[in-house]
Amino acid sequence: MKAIYLDYNATTPLDPLVVEAMEPFLREHFGNPSSTHVYGRAAHEAVARARSQVATLIGAEAAEIVFTSGGTEATNHALKGLVLPSLARSARGPAPHVVTSTVEHPATAETCAFLERLGAQVTRVPVDRHGVIELEALEQALRRPALVVGIMHANNEVGTLEPIATIARIAHAHGALVHTDAAQSAGKIALDVDALGVDLLSLAGHKLYAPKGVGALYVRAGVALESLIHGAGHEGGRRAGTENVPYVVALGAASQLAQRALPGASEALRRLRDRLWDGLRQSLGDDIVLNGHPVHRLPSTLNVNFVGHVGADLLAAVPEIAASTGSACHEGRVELSPVLRAMRVPEEIGRGAVRLSVGRFTTDDEVDRAAEMLTAAARSHTRI
Repeated sequence: MKAIYLDYNATTPLDPLVVEAMEPFLREHFGNPSSTHVYGRAAHEAVARARSQVATLIGAEAAEIVFTSGGTEATNHALKGLVLPSLARSARGPAPHVVTSTVEHPATAETCAFLERLGAQVTRVPVDRHGVIELEALEQALRRPALVVGIMHANNEVGTLEPIATIARIAHAHGALVHTDAAQSAGKIALDVDALGVDLLSLAGHKLYAPKGVGALYVRAGVALESLIHGAGHEGGRRAGTENVPYVVALGAASQLAQRALPGASEALRRLRDRLWDGLRQSLGDDIVLNGHPVHRLPSTLNVNFVGHVGADLLAAVPEIAASTGSACHEGRVELSPVLRAMRVPEEIGRGAVRLSVGRFTTDDEVDRAAEMLTAAARSHTRI
């Protein structure tokens, strides 16, 4: 029996309909979309169609979508494309100020650290015990003029949803642009860039049942953004390099599938997540503790602490389940993830963190069996 896959936040399997959509562009439609002959036109039209499909998923215009190699590149492009030109001018004025949070994905956190090493000022706003950004601290951070506020839409570890619309209103009132990493939320909950109020937004194909190696960056019309990759004038001059047509087509198809499935997909995921949580809680009681916001979190994500255990050891005892942990063991010492530390999860509890994330192909039977196996492992495994 194959392992039960409960790691959809890490990556999603390819949807068969996505594979079907991209296959012709791996076989017969090989043209360069920049070419004007019949082969090029077929590729060009496919890219244009995919751009519209991605735009529809997030309520944007097609011209506002830039295809990238993934969510990490999209986030790098958003932040570096805004900040690097300002840094080049900073000798004649103040260094650019970037505001972010303490629970960001490395795509944002490491990009901000890089910009900081180049001379940018970076303020990292704390979060509460549920992982929600502290809005008063954000207001205080923005007393110093900021170029951009970069806050993720949904946390990849605990699933907490940030109040992006409120954050955007605050940021815009202080003259700052807003970027959000929506790699985890896209396709799981409804997204609308106007309702969120964001100026830039990142997407990742492999979180959306498309292949790894493709993503998109939404850039609101009128936002000046320097290219991250220079060369010819692809992607409206924003990202040089011949488009990866099969993968772009796949992302477009995945976006269309996701858009058509909402909002029913959200409820289906929530039901599975809660079924898993109820099964674990009824069996383990106070020996299992939830991480993340109890209500405002992704419908797919269940991050829990198995009290008295180390998450990695517990999962190792149940190889029939594929999931992730919220702690790492280094030289015999268990360290909490930066996200759990920022949420001030006690170390003696957080070392038992396990992230269980359900998806489109998860079944009731898999959820029930996973709860039973994890419960049995927790009861039989030696407590620390």
